[in-house]
Amino acid sequence: MIARFINFEWKQFFRSMFWQKGIAVNILLGIFALYFIAIFLGVGLGGFYVLKKQFPNQDPLQIVNGILLFYIIGDLIFRYLMQKLPVMNIKPMLVLNIKKSKLVNYTLAKSAFSFFNFFGMFFYIPFALVLIKEGYPAENVLSWLTALILLVFSANYLNFITNKSNTAFGVLVVVLGSVIALQQFGLYDFTGVSIAVFSGFYNNWLFVLIPLALVFVFYFLNYKKLKSQLYLDDVVQVKAKEATTSDLSFIDGLGDLAPFIKNEMRLIWRNKRTKTVFLMSFLFLFYGVIFFSNKTYEENMPAFLIFASLFVTGGFAINYGQFIPAWDSEYYKMIMSQNIRYRKFLESKWLLMSVVTFVLYILSIPYLYYGLDKFLMITAGAVFNIGFNTLFLLFAGSFNRKRIDLQSSGFGNTQGTSATQFLIIIPIMGVPMFLFWIFNKLVGFNAGIIAIATVGVLGLVFKNYIMNLIEKKYIENKYAAIHAFNQKK
Repeated sequence: MIARFINFEWKQFFRSMFWQKGIAVNILLGIFALYFIAIFLGVGLGGFYVLKKQFPNQDPLQIVNGILLFYIIGDLIFRYLMQKLPVMNIKPMLVLNIKKSKLVNYTLAKSAFSFFNFFGMFFYIPFALVLIKEGYPAENVLSWLTALILLVFSANYLNFITNKSNTAFGVLVVVLGSVIALQQFGLYDFTGVSIAVFSGFYNNWLFVLIPLALVFVFYFLNYKKLKSQLYLDDVVQVKAKEATTSDLSFIDGLGDLAPFIKNEMRLIWRNKRTKTVFLMSFLFLFYGVIFFSNKTYEENMPAFLIFASLFVTGGFAINYGQFIPAWDSEYYKMIMSQNIRYRKFLESKWLLMSVVTFVLYILSIPYLYYGLDKFLMITAGAVFNIGFNTLFLLFAGSFNRKRIDLQSSGFGNTQGTSATQFLIIIPIMGVPMFLFWIFNKLVGFNAGIIAIATVGVLGLVFKNYIMNLIEKKYIENKYAAIHAFNQKK
């Protein structure tokens, strides 16, 4: 029966319209996957020796153990955003003489082969082999490795329990943010806790029973939950949801833009995918910590600090703006048939991206801890995001022709992705990095910051003129966009 399930899914995958239309996107994603696999594999094979050279008086294994707690919490957040439960087309199966337990067990077992589970193993396994090669007791290393692998599968099944819970996501973000903040400011040493936990797996194999028990508990909870929902009535009936409304009267002061802003906010909050993009933008606030806390970037690659600075405040604008107007693809034809100005429709999106960028900038004030120069980079990045990137993303949106289903999973799918999304990264990231690099090299740090901010200010000064050009481009492509968005799989 399992072989038959696999055969059905194989045929469904390669016969789908998505596979036939999205080959180029799949190839690009495959290249990115191979790139990160190569990085993890390289770190796994060479990390021991790099740590030994950089910290000759410390045990490389203990250094790795000290950061594993941070990695696992971050991995849970990453899974929440990216991973989704693999499903089958179960409705036709429910009328056949197939036990529900087999369907559920197959679905859960299939999730164990997710790429998200094997991603970390490209580091764990090579690193463990190097440890054994360097004389660490094989039984202790294998105990440590087994515990890590079991924790990976525990995270896999825990994610499916909490995946649709915004509360769980908020708790994970708060926990990770608190742990990093307390560690960074020296209020509490979580590396000591991490070392104690993972050294326990290394020193005593009995502790491995804890993650093993977690795997069984989370698997059982998922099994009960899925089996309780596996009824034909639940599959075929139309589920009615009670409509909810929000008081958005405070936006009325924006005049003609108010109805568009309200609709945009409702769209974001009522749909899984748009809500995920919105929540993910706050995760990018922590992106600068990775770069600003590493002296290597400041000394050898200062332009990469600009890359981080842009993401700190531009997470929402970049991730949301690159799919404009595809977010409205399901009712784009209806919008275009209304007696409204295209300019108002576009300006509402620009204003929303700009306001969220400004809010993220205010929330980035704690980066002053890393120095005024780092905060000036973030400030210049925020001005550039508002003055240039938002307008450029609106312009690039006039070439979007991929439909987005707002009811689909929030993340982990490539629906709506085309070559446009990959090409726009070049100017929105490359231009400020190049400006800073050239001015910083020829004149100085302040000149690089001023150059980036100047481009953003010029964008704001000539905003009306640029918006007229963007509006004209959207009107030219209006019917082509309507036709493309009408194409369903």
